[in-house]
Amino acid sequence: MSKKSRIKAKEKRGITTVKVGMKHPMMSYDEAAKKGKKANFITSMVATVDGKVVYEVSTSQFLSKNPFIQFKFAGNNKGKKVVFTWKDLSGASRTDSKKIK
Repeated sequence: MSKKSRIKAKEKRGITTVKVGMKHPMMSYDEAAKKGKKANFITSMVATVDGKVVYEVSTSQFLSKNPFIQFKFAGNNKGKKVVFTWKDLSGASRTDSKKIK
């Protein structure tokens, strides 16, 4: 299993900003062929607050190694938890959460 994702979540004037740093090698098809390994990269990411999806994206091999993303959403969310989950091509997944400040 990969290392814990680093999450920062802060609300200001009704807008919540979330920053997530993930640890993943992100092996594209081309890199995998050169190294004789299997391709493996993050394929989807979902963030929820109180069970409600606030961010969802499908990705491919275009992301860099150890990707960093940032997204914003509206609502009064101070004190609630943002739950961030990602899944990769091999079927592995990681879920982490952080209280919104």
